[in-house]
Amino acid sequence: MKQQPILVTGGAGFIGSAVVRRLAAAGEPVVNVDSLTYAGNLESIAAAAALPSHHFEHADITDVHALARVFVRHRPRAVLHLAAESHVDRSIDAPDAFIQTNLVGTFHLLQEARRHYESLPPAERAEFRFVHVSTDEVFGSLGGEGAFDETTPYAPRSPYSASKAGSDHLARAWAHTFGLPVIVTNCSNNYGPYQFPEKLIPLMILTALRGEPLPVYGDGSNVRDWIFVDDHVDGLLAALERGEPGATYLFGGNAERRNIEVVRTLCALLDELAPDPRGSYARLITFVKDRPGHDFRYAIATTHTSKALRWAPRHSFESGLRETVAWFLTHRDWVERVQSGAYRGERLGLVRQS
Repeated sequence: MKQQPILVTGGAGFIGSAVVRRLAAAGEPVVNVDSLTYAGNLESIAAAAALPSHHFEHADITDVHALARVFVRHRPRAVLHLAAESHVDRSIDAPDAFIQTNLVGTFHLLQEARRHYESLPPAERAEFRFVHVSTDEVFGSLGGEGAFDETTPYAPRSPYSASKAGSDHLARAWAHTFGLPVIVTNCSNNYGPYQFPEKLIPLMILTALRGEPLPVYGDGSNVRDWIFVDDHVDGLLAALERGEPGATYLFGGNAERRNIEVVRTLCALLDELAPDPRGSYARLITFVKDRPGHDFRYAIATTHTSKALRWAPRHSFESGLRETVAWFLTHRDWVERVQSGAYRGERLGLVRQS
C-alpha cells in the first residue's frame, strides 16, 4: 500500500505546492490534481515536476468524470484535500466560485474517494485516509481572550468561511454516514515562499518595493495567528501518518500579531534587506476603510494537536518572516510571471455582487 501515491488536490497552490514539493523530494509518489486557476501555478512545483515521484493531473474537483479517471488511474493510498478558493476579499466580490469549488467540489471529491475506498481490499482500506484541510475562520471571531480548539462551535461570517464550514460538515458527514476515514484539520494564517501576492504578507512586500501606499484595514488592530507554511506541512503529514480517523487537529504558529504589527515588522525587514534611499518603508503605511464583516481576532490552541501528533511549529514568526521576505526579494521573476492580467495587486472585497 505504501507504494500507492498520495493524491493532493490544489497541489499547484500555495500550501498544496509546499506539500507536493516535500513529498516528491522524499521520493513519496504523489498525484497532484489542480485546475490551475489564477492562484495555481506550475512554476511553484517546478522542482517536484522534474522528479519521477510526481504526477500532475490538470483537473477540476467539480468535474466528476475527471475525478473518477484520476482515482481509477492512480488508486491513491490517501487524499490530502487542499483545493479551495481561499481569499476572503475575493469571496465578497464573487462568492459563486467559492460555493462551486469549496462546497460542490468537495462533495464530488468525497463521493469519488468513497467509491475508491469501498473498492479497496481490507488491508488497503485499513490504511486509507482522507485529510480535509480547512481554516480557523470557520469558528468566527474571538474577543480579546481565549482561543479556538477542537470543540469550538462553528460561526462563519464571510462567504469564504461559510463555504469552508460547509465543506467541513460534508467531510464529517461522509465519515459518519459512509465510514470514510476522514481527518479534518483547521489552520491559522499561512505565510511563506510561493504565496500568491493577493494575501497580506506578499502583497505588502511587493507593494512596498514599488514605493506605493501600504493599505491597512481600519486601524490595523485586527489580530491573526500566523504559521509558517513548512510548519503547516509538517502538521498535515503528521495528521496523515499518525492521525486518528474522525479526529480534528488544529495547526497554529503561536504567533498572534495585530495586522499593523505585521506590516511594521515587514517594513523594518525591508529597511534592512532592501533599503529605500527615499526613507523607511513605514512611511508608506496608509489606513483605509475596513472590509465588510472583518473578524476581529483569531487564535488557535494547539495543545491537543501537539500532544496527539507529536508536532510543534519549528519557526518563530520573526524567523519565518525573515525567510519569507528574503525569498520574495530573490524571486521577483517568479512574482512577475505568476501575476497575470487577472490580478495586479488591486484591493478586493469592496464590490458586492449577487
